[in-house]
Amino acid sequence: MRILILGGTTEASALARCLSGRSEFSPFLSMAGRTSDPRPLPIPTRIGGFGGVEGLARFLVQERIEALIDATHPFAAVMSRNAAEACAQVHIPLLALRRPPWTAQEGDRWIEVESMEEAVGELGHESRRVFLTVGRLELPPFVAAPQHTYLVRTIEPIGEALPVPKVIAVQDRAPFDEAAERALIARERVEVVVTKNSGGAATYPKIAAARALGLPVIVVARPEKPRGVEEVASADAALDWLERRHGFTP
Repeated sequence: MRILILGGTTEASALARCLSGRSEFSPFLSMAGRTSDPRPLPIPTRIGGFGGVEGLARFLVQERIEALIDATHPFAAVMSRNAAEACAQVHIPLLALRRPPWTAQEGDRWIEVESMEEAVGELGHESRRVFLTVGRLELPPFVAAPQHTYLVRTIEPIGEALPVPKVIAVQDRAPFDEAAERALIARERVEVVVTKNSGGAATYPKIAAARALGLPVIVVARPEKPRGVEEVASADAALDWLERRHGFTP
């Protein structure tokens, strides 16, 4: 069975490892290419887009794909919409592998917003030291608030994505450790954290660190994903779905 995994997440990588070596499956992974040095995986991998809904539908037919697993990032709304529409066009089963969002715990000081622009507004007019962990592509809205000092952590160099006077750029890749996050936040005298509600364990330590230090966290809500798509929350559940739907047993 030929399976296309739309990936770039921890869950996609875990599913790839689950499927590797299973002779009844022929999986391959597609990544958007936003990270220049992705971690290698034990299944064939392609990099790049498809050319919208029509391009993806054509690819599914040409490659004789029998099931598609949407394991893209929770904020990859366009790709998820394209996947849903393309699968509907060519009648290929679709499963969404979506990690649960974080929820506020006792002691959290969350400010929940719907967009990056709203997050910028919540920073206020007075200069603050801001820990930005929203990804390189989400930085441009913060140009509207150049009075702040930004500690920006990304996987890739930020380049000219945030041309403001005071930027401290850190390149690092999850998973992170709570003690190290607390040390970083304390060392850089961070006053507020800005994050997307990505969910998952790999980047949650910044949330726990902010809670321990009593800092506010501006949390950007996830965009709406296509409705009516069957969802699971783990690679093991996605593997079960493939086995049950298509009559295979481990």
